Amino acid sequence: QVQLVESGGGLVQPGGSLRLSCTASGSNFDYYAIGWFRQVLGKEREGLACVSPNNIDRYYEDSAAGRFTISRDNAKKTVYLQMTSLGPGDTAVYYCGTDRAPWSGCRTKASFYNNWGQGTQVTVSS
Repeated sequence: QVQLVESGGGLVQPGGSLRLSCTASGSNFDYYAIGWFRQVLGKEREGLACVSPNNIDRYYEDSAAGRFTISRDNAKKTVYLQMTSLGPGDTAVYYCGTDRAPWSGCRTKASFYNNWGQGTQVTVSS
């Protein structure tokens, strides 16, 4: 079983950057695809990006493509989300999760994931 903890959120000005981290404890971290999601109060959890267990395959939803980069360091049991050109629309709580199924390609639907962390708040405001 894997437990995930997100960190790195905070207040950033429009146009700024942040790097989020998703750090795991437990076993078999490198067995799982990891996804980054975000959620605004009252809305569904939105998928942003996914990375394969071996850090070779990545997929981005339109809201993240070109601005966000997902990567992982299995030796550190950590997945990163580098975010640039942030705008007020990126304000949300950001979560990472493990894909429930063995790797067969990136998925970004929240219902496919579990082992969610507690989330980290990102606020983009001047």
